Amino acid sequence: MRVKVVCVGGGPAGLYLSILMKRQDPAHDVTVLERDPAGATYGWGVTYWGGLLDRLRAGDPESAHAVEAASVRWRDGVAHVGDRTARHTGDEGFGIGRHRLLDVLADRARSLGVRVEHGRPVSGPADLPAADLVVAADGVHSALRERHADRFGTEAAVGRNLYVWLGTTKVLDAFTFSFAETPHGWIWCYAYRHDADRSTCVVECPPETWTGLGLDRMSQEDGLALLEGLFARLLDGHRLTGRAHADGTAPWRTFRTLTNRTWSYGDLVLMGDAAHTTHYSIGAGTTLALEDALALAGALRDVPGRAAALAAYERERKRALLSAQSAARHSARWYEDLPRYIGLEPGRMFALLGQRHSPLLPYVPPRLYYHLDRAAGRLGVLRRLKRGLGPRAARALQARHG
Repeated sequence: MRVKVVCVGGGPAGLYLSILMKRQDPAHDVTVLERDPAGATYGWGVTYWGGLLDRLRAGDPESAHAVEAASVRWRDGVAHVGDRTARHTGDEGFGIGRHRLLDVLADRARSLGVRVEHGRPVSGPADLPAADLVVAADGVHSALRERHADRFGTEAAVGRNLYVWLGTTKVLDAFTFSFAETPHGWIWCYAYRHDADRSTCVVECPPETWTGLGLDRMSQEDGLALLEGLFARLLDGHRLTGRAHADGTAPWRTFRTLTNRTWSYGDLVLMGDAAHTTHYSIGAGTTLALEDALALAGALRDVPGRAAALAAYERERKRALLSAQSAARHSARWYEDLPRYIGLEPGRMFALLGQRHSPLLPYVPPRLYYHLDRAAGRLGVLRRLKRGLGPRAARALQARHG
């Protein structure tokens, strides 16, 4: 049955849903309304892991191929703590410029017959064309959601630390963490390459460090110069770039963890950051938004009845989000408790950085947790070896070595 869909928000979620809907049935009438002009977007680069590509290939092989081709890859993680460094090789990660990702998805949507309209802010029903379904994919500050915040049961928890998104021409060969000590406490950044000649740097610090350094009072230009000095080892002579507010100050902010009791109301449904947010330190926001689009399109295709389909979409995604939301909460807390870990030898601190999603870590002394984790890892290797050898060889191994 032909459906008329309006997606409010031209980010990854809205654009990808429009692609999926047109692939399901070219007769669907699909429009994406984006408030900003074409090419105007916040952020620098986004990250994802290989599993997302597999899911995108199942949804639309052509756009998945284009996203992969526009992405850069890394396997190593690096942590700089003062003048000390630790490096770890892990799973393959991907980075892509947000501009490039949106261009890829918008081009694919238009090729399928989706109308993508920029410069179209939507604050209420009067700004919308007639539609069978309106998808609010307009971000954490969604105007459509806020009009019915009581119906959706919207709640937001504000984090303690402050952060700012920046860019640099320093091309990094690994996902890099850099921690710098100042007279006012620690400040750190997460940095990763997102295209051939640029990297993203997300800088974070507690409020006492922010005010102690004067970042709350500095212009964008002076603040960048200060950060370039603090992260000189990481940047290796390269500059930082940022987007200032109209008054010249840097857009430092605190993170809002947003949840909604329900995700649909009448013909309006929430998706992406309009429905949920997870702390940026786990790098999952774009992945979760694209997975929302896959789930919503699948429910609309497979579940009879609009209301039942929206309910099925919400159930599926809320279940899937539980682990990511838990990981994000614990990850944010790890950074808020940084003094608890920063005195460890860099290799050990990096190991606990990788364990920051654990609900036990905040309650176990860090050195003890490190040794327990190492011991558990050795036991896991032994168990896998025994499974590989088979029961008889495993018993002989156990008898020989106790």
